[in-house]
Amino acid sequence: QVQFVESGGGLVQPGGSLRLSCAGSGFSFSSYVMTWYRQAPGKERELVASISSGGGSTSYTDSVKGRFTISRDNAKRTVYLQMNSLKPEDTAVYYCKTVPSKGDWGQGTQVTVSS
Repeated sequence: QVQFVESGGGLVQPGGSLRLSCAGSGFSFSSYVMTWYRQAPGKERELVASISSGGGSTSYTDSVKGRFTISRDNAKRTVYLQMNSLKPEDTAVYYCKTVPSKGDWGQGTQVTVSS
């Protein structure tokens, strides 16, 4: 059974940092591109970042370039999202997923950026 378990969210002030983690199970983790998505209240889910199966290639949506860094540890079956210089508009529930998509979405982890 494919599962994604996201963690690391919380409440942070603008300009602060958080590191999200997502543990994947039930599939060959090291064979898949991994992605982070986010969904803010009243908005559609959007792709934030992706990383190749080996970790050598990454991409980001324009709004997070230079602030967020995606990485992975295939031995731990985990993908990370380091988020720096957080802004209120980064407030959302963050999810990870494979490409191509496998299984259902996880429960996500809530990130709230507010003073």
